[in-house]
Amino acid sequence: MRGKKRIGLFFLLIAVVVGGGGLLLAQKALHKTSDTAFCLSCHSMSKPFEEYQGTVHFSNQKGIRAECADCHIPKSGMDYLFAKLKASKDIYHEFVSGKIDSDDKFETHRQEMAETVWKELKATDSATCRSCHSFDAMDIASQSESAQKMHNKAQKGGETCIDCHKGIAHFPPEIKWMTTRRMSWKVRPLLQ
Repeated sequence: MRGKKRIGLFFLLIAVVVGGGGLLLAQKALHKTSDTAFCLSCHSMSKPFEEYQGTVHFSNQKGIRAECADCHIPKSGMDYLFAKLKASKDIYHEFVSGKIDSDDKFETHRQEMAETVWKELKATDSATCRSCHSFDAMDIASQSESAQKMHNKAQKGGETCIDCHKGIAHFPPEIKWMTTRRMSWKVRPLLQ
């Protein structure tokens, strides 16, 4: 009987070590695949990255940069794991199906992909936006008159960031070829 207990404890110890090691490796893999460099390893992300480089989320007077994961991946919990699982479809379409493996194919599907992201942001009340931005922290008085009106209306109407701020880091499909005043000087050359 004593020998069976030792064998059982030995296998339990092995299971704990293997399980702990597996969890550690999984955590490292999840962290590494949240890195902007990993996102850019896909050819289809080169154009969205160029667009992002011309935005305030990439370069601003405060020196704060929002990376891909800051906007596209919830910070923790099951939402984080679910987002990582859903992102595997993008890798599949880049490397296996070829659905978005060229600039032309990416542009063909831009509307569909944008609407998916907008829908997810709307469903989470723009949670990833709100991890940095907050109505409570805004100095509304220092904003332009139109921004003040819109932010007050949004707060009172229960609107969320993505209701107004589509295309804040990437060109939205419906205006990608239009010249807009809000585009940074860094982005305009990309359209020419």
